[in-house]
Amino acid sequence: MRKLFASLLISSTLVLAGCNTVQGVGQDIESVGKAGEEVIN
Repeated sequence: MRKLFASLLISSTLVLAGCNTVQGVGQDIESVGKAGEEVIN
């Protein structure tokens, strides 16, 4: 039972960290796009 709980805890932590990472990458790409747009204009 402890192994199951530990594996679920680790899995959920990795999933949450992955979501935050993807969100951060999306924000970085968005900021680069906005900066490029300002340079063009």
